[in-house]
Amino acid sequence: MNILFPTSVVGSLPRPGFVLDLINARPPLAKEDYEQRMQAAIRYAVAMQEHAGLDVVTDGEWWRKSYIGVIAELAHGFELGSLPDGRPFTLVADKLRPKSPGFIAREVVFLKTITRRLIKSTLPSPALLGERMWSAQKSATAYPNRDDFVRECVPILRRELELVRDAGADIAQIDDPHLCLFVDPAVRAQYKDPDAAAGFAVDMINEVVSGVSGIKTAVHLCRRAGARARGEHSHGRGYGPIIRHLNRLKVQHLTMEFTSPEAGDMAVFSDLRPEFEIGLGCVDVTPGRIDSAETIAGRVRQALKHLAPERITLNPDCGFAPGSGAVVSLDEAYKKLWNEAEAARILRKG
Repeated sequence: MNILFPTSVVGSLPRPGFVLDLINARPPLAKEDYEQRMQAAIRYAVAMQEHAGLDVVTDGEWWRKSYIGVIAELAHGFELGSLPDGRPFTLVADKLRPKSPGFIAREVVFLKTITRRLIKSTLPSPALLGERMWSAQKSATAYPNRDDFVRECVPILRRELELVRDAGADIAQIDDPHLCLFVDPAVRAQYKDPDAAAGFAVDMINEVVSGVSGIKTAVHLCRRAGARARGEHSHGRGYGPIIRHLNRLKVQHLTMEFTSPEAGDMAVFSDLRPEFEIGLGCVDVTPGRIDSAETIAGRVRQALKHLAPERITLNPDCGFAPGSGAVVSLDEAYKKLWNEAEAARILRKG
């Protein structure tokens, strides 16, 4: 991209009530009717992003019940259910077998028909799937060891990455919020060797992306902004404890959250490989908080003390949907994205 300070979303957008009903089959529809209505919804989501002024768009991940649960569309072997608050859960219960390769790629195929903006597609990281979808009770018969399940996710995700590239996506983003939690001493204390666990997560991402050319690859890092929105634990500390792991990632782009003081000092950018592009988390995604364009621009100016402007993309800290069942205002997200794009215009003027 030739413009300075391009603007993007991380991935998910809030799902209006009727999109939640579509996803959850309320009421069940014939496949043709479902696809027609969801396509209409996604046209709206993309038009909203374009009118806000974004340079890189997604479909809001509206085809998916969950940003990580999409793995159950790509492979057999999973048990599906719902948590008490309505959020879906997915657990591995059997050996993985290919199911619908190209499910994510088909999202891209449709997007290509409705926008000329750059397109980002998102995939879950293998180690994140292991953390969230393996349980000793449900999964041990198929995979006695969590890491064995993680390794079997790699070829499934790699094939999907290739199909996403072939479908015409410009950016493929691997979502791994768990990797970023290794900045937190409380999380590190849960592991016998936290650095080995973080290193394994990086190794698995590298296996997914290694040798795949023709598409920009990215890794999304955050401190579970959706969990914070639900009032769960906030994972503090700067990125220092995981910098050496990040520098081993074989991707071109990192998205990193920085709207909260808990994220630490932006001086840490100086410790990253200089060829990394940075998707700067400069827009707060917390429901009810709307940063002004000048506040957003101010965060970018802080980053410019450590990064060349050509390396910076503006984006929110995280996706806008803190859990697929969350009720979050799409109009509020639009206002935040409008202010993000306005911040980029301010910065381009100098």
